[in-house]
Amino acid sequence: MVRRPVAWVVAVVLFAEALGFAAVNWLLGEVVHRQRMSLAGLDSNVMSTSSKIGGVVFGLYLALCALVALLVAVRGRRPAGFGRVLLISAAVVHALLGAFAWGLLGWTAFLAMIVVLALIVLLLMTYDQGEAEEERPGPRPDAPASGPRGGPHGSSPAAPGAEPTAS
Repeated sequence: MVRRPVAWVVAVVLFAEALGFAAVNWLLGEVVHRQRMSLAGLDSNVMSTSSKIGGVVFGLYLALCALVALLVAVRGRRPAGFGRVLLISAAVVHALLGAFAWGLLGWTAFLAMIVVLALIVLLLMTYDQGEAEEERPGPRPDAPASGPRGGPHGSSPAAPGAEPTAS
């Protein structure tokens, strides 16, 4: 019930982050290249290229995480296997980025990262009503009250007229 809207929001946010992160790193790489900036004697072409490659790779990672969230939204099932691992890693990345953002950019950037972290964790932890019933231990509400041998919880009923004997 809650998972699909949250998954849609997570997918949109992660796609926007992927595009934004790749664009910012590409722009920074172009600035370094055009200004011929150097840091401690490093070649500006190497710095520019590595900034662009890093931005594209991390953008693709976030886009893949967004694709997993989109599949969760479309299918209505929780992520499993590699998709679950991707979303967990995205949550860890957002937690670390939030910690760095607090020190470098201020509390507003920290708050934005923590909101995305909370959405990802909410997506990972929510269960739809049907899944919650399937995973609940114990007898299901729609299961018959008697076990396979006729009695409750699988025990056989006592024979009529038989009384317990003391040894």
